[in-house]
Amino acid sequence: MIDGRYVAIDIGTVTCRMMIADVCAGQIHVLAKEYRITNLGEGVDATHILTSQAMQRVKAALTNFLSIRENFDTSENPVRQTMVVATSAARDAENAAEFYDMLAGLGLQLQVISGEEEAALTFAGATSRFVHQHVMVVDVGGGSTEISIGLAGEKPKFSHSFNVGCRRATERFLLSDPPAPSEIEAARAWMSNEFCDWFRNVQACICQPLDRMIAVAGTATTAVSIREAMREYDSSRVDMACVTLAQLREITTRLQALPLQERQQVVGLDPNRAPVIVAGMLILEEVMHAARQTAFTVSESDILSGIVIRCANAA
Repeated sequence: MIDGRYVAIDIGTVTCRMMIADVCAGQIHVLAKEYRITNLGEGVDATHILTSQAMQRVKAALTNFLSIRENFDTSENPVRQTMVVATSAARDAENAAEFYDMLAGLGLQLQVISGEEEAALTFAGATSRFVHQHVMVVDVGGGSTEISIGLAGEKPKFSHSFNVGCRRATERFLLSDPPAPSEIEAARAWMSNEFCDWFRNVQACICQPLDRMIAVAGTATTAVSIREAMREYDSSRVDMACVTLAQLREITTRLQALPLQERQQVVGLDPNRAPVIVAGMLILEEVMHAARQTAFTVSESDILSGIVIRCANAA
């Protein structure tokens, strides 16, 4: 007997994702996961406007998600709650009300969450399997990067949302194809400047070393799928995989040398993610440098799991 069935939808700057899960005795049992690269945040860094084309891409993805949800919303096990959140792109957009209305037309109530809440939800979802470990969770998104540090299973002691994301960085710095060395250097300098001051302040307050760095979301999972040359994405090989800084640097160096058309052919890389993946890898690298970490563990449990945990706790 399940405690409840929940649907979590995360509308990010680059990707739109859904998870359907049952919660039983506090444990999450995933029934279905879906994702679409919709690029909601295309151009938002410069204009602060969500384009109609981007919103329509999200609408198409959500319409598909809702048809999948119907198959799991049964009389025996009905969906108790569907929670829909949007993050950086929607936070930055001056026309977010139009986006709210579009989702309301689909029967969905959108919550545009703060960077701090995004970090807390991600921390809850990512750390559920690392009880009693002192961990750092890093979520590289399209418009922002969330970093949280604390004891797994509890509220993070330190967290921050940086306006440093793979789409934002690409649109600001990586304008050549392939990116010029000077562009890479400028992007790295910007990222390092954003991260280092915060880490210096936090590290002065941390009494114990980190047991592990956990990285979630598409940049981290892509690092594994490229390293393993996965022609078909295999979640069982990605989840809990360890990536060293040396391996990450090797992948970044390889990708930044390729023009977009060739990058789209790299085995293990979703072609739709190719335009922003170099910036994503650079962000992960600079976080590791700032935090003095030599490796990270990839987790497929992330903000979606955090949303499901919150829904179940509130039921």
